[in-house]
Amino acid sequence: MASGWAPDGAVQEQIDDTVTDGIRRARARMPAGEGELHCVECGEPIPAARRRALPGARTCVGCQSALDRRPAQFGINRRGSKDSQLK
Repeated sequence: MASGWAPDGAVQEQIDDTVTDGIRRARARMPAGEGELHCVECGEPIPAARRRALPGARTCVGCQSALDRRPAQFGINRRGSKDSQLK
């Protein structure tokens, strides 16, 4: 059931778009091409098993884990506040 100016299914469309954007961001961050033999962050050798499992790897497991713990930055707010809609 739609409310106000929103068409039926608008909430689900927003959820679907958010999930699709998340998948695109994750795929864009995946390494591609030729990988490195040594980590670009710390210079330690990247194990052969990691290079086989993740072609294009540029960081060792430890450095990648540290990078993954950093807070993510998202720039799209699809919900919008009432104030932003009045401008």
